Amino acid sequence: MKIEGTSALVTGGASGLGAATARMLAREGAKVTVVDRNEGGAIDLAKEIGGHGLAVDVTSSELVWAAFNVASEAFGVPRIVVNCAGIGGASRIVGRDGVMPLSDFEKVIRVNLIGTFNVMRIAAHQISLTDGPTGCKGVIINTASVAAFEGQIGQAAYAASKGGIVSMALPAARELARFAIRVNTIAPGIFRTPLLDGLPEEAQDALARTITGPVRLGEPEEYAHTVKYMVENDYLNGEVIRLDAATRLPPK
Repeated sequence: MKIEGTSALVTGGASGLGAATARMLAREGAKVTVVDRNEGGAIDLAKEIGGHGLAVDVTSSELVWAAFNVASEAFGVPRIVVNCAGIGGASRIVGRDGVMPLSDFEKVIRVNLIGTFNVMRIAAHQISLTDGPTGCKGVIINTASVAAFEGQIGQAAYAASKGGIVSMALPAARELARFAIRVNTIAPGIFRTPLLDGLPEEAQDALARTITGPVRLGEPEEYAHTVKYMVENDYLNGEVIRLDAATRLPPK
C-alpha cells in the first residue's frame, strides 16, 4: 500500500505519537486529517502539514462519523487510519483512600478501548464501501502499550484497556480481511511524550535507566516509522508489535 496520495486520519494527532505520525504521513505525500480533543492543537498541526484539523472526542459516535465525513469530502475516504488517542491515569484497586471508584475504571476503558473500537468500526465501514485496490483497500493501526502484557501496580484500568486493544487485533483482522482491510497494533514502551516531558529531568533519567537498550526514552518519530512500515507492508496483518527496546515493566 502506498502512502503518497492517500487520505489518512490520525486520532490524538495534536501531540506526541499522533503528531509525529501525522507529520510522517504528510511528508510521505498523504492528505492527513488530524483529530484531537485539543481543537487548537489539531488545527495548528493541520496548517503546518497542509491537512485538516478537527476537534473530536473518540468516544462519540456522532463526532467520529462527522470527522470521517469531513475528511472524505476534503481528501477522499481515509484509507490509512491510526488510533493514537488515549489517556493514562494510575489508581490502586484498594488504596489509602479506599476502593477505586468504578467511574475511574470506566473512564479509562471508555476512552482507550471503546474509543479505539468506535473509530475502527466507522473507518472499516467507510473503507469497505470504496473501490480501492483489491489487495489492500486500507489499513487501521491501533495503539496499545507494553502495559497490556505486564501492567504495573496501579495500572489495572490502563492495562485492561490496552490489553483489550491487543486482543482485538486478530479477530478484527480476520473479519475485515474480506473487505481487503488490514488491522495492526503497536504496543509502545516508555516514549517521550507531553506527559513525560512534564516530569522533572531526574524522573525522566530514572525512567530511561529502566530501559534495556538503547538506554533512553523512545522518540515519537520511531513510533511513526513503525506506522510507515505497517502501512507499506501488505503482508503484515493481525499483528501486535512491541516497540519498547526490550523493556519489561517491573511490578512498580
